[in-house]
Amino acid sequence: MRRLLLSLLLATGAAQAADTVTLVFGGDVMLDEGPGKVIADGGDPLAPLGKLLSRSDFRIANLEAPISSKGKPNPNKIYTFRAVPNAAKLLRNRFTAVSLANNHSGDYGHPALLETMSLLDEAGVRHFGAGRNLAEAHTPLWLEKNGLKIAVLGYNEYKPRSFEAGPTWPGIAWSEDSQVLGDIRAAKTAGADLVIPFMHWGWENEPSPSARQREFAQQMIDAGAAAVVGGHPHCTQGTDIYKGAPIIYSLGNLVFDGFDTKAGRTGWLLRMTLDKQGVADWMIDEVRIDNTGTPHPSPDKRMPCAKRGDKNVRVCSTK
Repeated sequence: MRRLLLSLLLATGAAQAADTVTLVFGGDVMLDEGPGKVIADGGDPLAPLGKLLSRSDFRIANLEAPISSKGKPNPNKIYTFRAVPNAAKLLRNRFTAVSLANNHSGDYGHPALLETMSLLDEAGVRHFGAGRNLAEAHTPLWLEKNGLKIAVLGYNEYKPRSFEAGPTWPGIAWSEDSQVLGDIRAAKTAGADLVIPFMHWGWENEPSPSARQREFAQQMIDAGAAAVVGGHPHCTQGTDIYKGAPIIYSLGNLVFDGFDTKAGRTGWLLRMTLDKQGVADWMIDEVRIDNTGTPHPSPDKRMPCAKRGDKNVRVCSTK
């Protein structure tokens, strides 16, 4: 009888493990300037994170620059970025997909954005949050494994809005509240077990989320989101739990140079375990970014974490 009970317990544990999916989110990845020089010299600025990234079924980050040889820099922007075409193949070794919903995807105009999507397609890196028209830009990234169907949506709400896709022209998905909430509900109706919005929002260099971010994150969860993940401010912005769902307001930078502050050189990797009920547990790994824009794991840090049933964010030791 004991052997039967043990066998049943082991079988139940294995079934539960088989029904889960691990998903990692990283922050802003900018492959021009310092990181671009690393690539030009034959290096990979994401190589130090290889072990951390490999621990998951799916890996997602925000691509903070077009990958292209086409287009001209936007004359109305202070900073414009463009990575070389072979950067797409480098991403293939690290990420399942990248969000293009940000304030730099349109830095070199429609030709560069279109080439970015084509190069990512050729490299086998999926993308979302932008498209060849408005409908495509709002199409979710669908991830399926172990019977779990996940829809990830990408939005930008930081100027210039001229980067927004239109009915017949390419661009990014702009964050209109009603549209975002409608997209979440539509993804659920289309069969998503879980929906996760990946937001490009918040004010740069602000260490805490705004009241607007807090309120809208809760609205997204009320609409059916299993978690809300954000980036853009070039620093991390803390975490919350609302109705059992995690909110990570900003992951900060992941690959980016040109920052002198500790906040600008610190990023988070969010690791979540998902099942059909939502987020079973999550934790954060911290990275530190060197002068070239290359991130390195920060071992033995006490970082935000939680598991299902927690009312408040806890702190866990990471190694």
